[in-house]
Amino acid sequence: MSNNQSGQQTTGSQVGIVDHPAGGSFPPFDSTSYPSQLLWLAITFGVFYLLMAKVVLPRIGGILEDRRDRIAGDMAEASRLKKETDEAIASYEQALADARKKANTLAQEAHSTVKAQTEAIRVEAEEKLAAKLSEAERNIAEIKTKSLSQVGEIANETTGELVKALIGGNAPANAEVSSAVSSVMK
Repeated sequence: MSNNQSGQQTTGSQVGIVDHPAGGSFPPFDSTSYPSQLLWLAITFGVFYLLMAKVVLPRIGGILEDRRDRIAGDMAEASRLKKETDEAIASYEQALADARKKANTLAQEAHSTVKAQTEAIRVEAEEKLAAKLSEAERNIAEIKTKSLSQVGEIANETTGELVKALIGGNAPANAEVSSAVSSVMK
C-alpha cells in the first residue's frame, strides 16, 4: 500500500477509498445523528408533501377531471349518434316499406292495364272472328242456296242422260223429266 499526499491509502485498483477506523458504526445507525436525521426527514417529507399537494396531485386531478369530462362527452356524443342512427334506420325502413308498397301498387296497376289491354284485344279478335264467321256462314248459305237451286237442273239433266243411256235412243222431254224429279224431291 502506498500513501498519497491527501492521506488516503490506495491499493492496486482501489483509488479514493477511505478506511474507517475499526470501531465506528454505520452513520444512519449512530444514535448521535438521530436528531439531524429526523430534522432532514421532516424537511424532506414536508417538501415532498407540498410538492405533491400543490403540483402533482392538482395536475393528476385535472387530468382525471378532463378525462372524466371527455368520457362523459364521448358517451353523450355516442348516445346522440346512436339516436341519429336509429332514426336514420327507422327512416330507411319506412322509405323501403313505402317503396315496396309503391312498387306493389305499380305492379298491380301494370297487371290491371295489361289484363284490360289483353281483354280488349281478345274481345276485338272475337268480334273479328264472329264477323268472319258470319260472313263465311252467309257465303256458305248463298253457295248452298245457289247449289240447291241448281240441284233441280242438274238432277233433271242427269236423270235425262241416265234414262237415255239406259233406254237407248232419244231422251224423254225435259218437262216429263222435270215433273218426275220434282215429285221425287218433294
